[in-house]
Amino acid sequence: MIKANGVELCVESFGDPADPAVLLIHGAGHSLAAWDEEFVGRLVAGGRRVIRYDGRDAGRSTASPAGSPAHGLGDLVADAAALLDALGIAAAHVLGMSQGAAVAQLLALDHADRVASLTLHASTPGGPGHDHPDLPGMSPQLQEFFADEPAAPDWSDRAAVIDYLVEIERPFAASSRPFDTEGTRALAARLVDRAADIAAQITNPFLIDAGEPWRGRLGQVTAPTLVLHGTEDPFLPIGHGQALAAEIPGARLVPVEQTGHEVFPRAQWDVVVPAILDHTAAR
Repeated sequence: MIKANGVELCVESFGDPADPAVLLIHGAGHSLAAWDEEFVGRLVAGGRRVIRYDGRDAGRSTASPAGSPAHGLGDLVADAAALLDALGIAAAHVLGMSQGAAVAQLLALDHADRVASLTLHASTPGGPGHDHPDLPGMSPQLQEFFADEPAAPDWSDRAAVIDYLVEIERPFAASSRPFDTEGTRALAARLVDRAADIAAQITNPFLIDAGEPWRGRLGQVTAPTLVLHGTEDPFLPIGHGQALAAEIPGARLVPVEQTGHEVFPRAQWDVVVPAILDHTAAR
């Protein structure tokens, strides 16, 4: 547990502290457990120090009451910068997914000296929470899901919560491959078992204020940027990743096949891990 920006954050570090640091920022509703230890291990084997942490309301970090987050997206950005301070890291290679990628974008804009490189997965220009009428909307199937979402479970019932987490992940996965029910259930169990307040973890990230739109500032990003985006993302179709790569100077887009709006599927690690290691190599 590390005190940063006035809150307690649960942090795990892997690898040699002398190696280049890669900071992983998870998406909304997840925690550090979303970054599989074998995935982390592959980055470590490639000569990286990997840091994963629970954002506010996630895992074992400071949580607000469910339904009443006491922070906005800007606070999550300040948390990440303060965490690097607490760990004595001058600059890190930052990898964010979905809401974590929004945090990463703002970290690269507002704390440019702390970001050695930027990797954005399942992201959109300017982050979720802002309208992008020029970009493709979510799939009809996902629209149907949101129109009739499953009722929230009894948050004290572990089995019911795990079932719920599996079902709300299902519509975000790629449709061209079988849904990994077993793997998703195992992740859901990890998320539940290490959460100080699972209700806050699942609800609060979707209620926070995204702040002022920053899409128009993306041309100011100076960090070398890699954009990874699932070719079957039903929430932020790949047009979002294409626009993001086009609007950040020098950014490179790597489409990730058979991937939806989800943490990198194991089957794609042989593509994703080398891309990340190449992007975070010394220049």
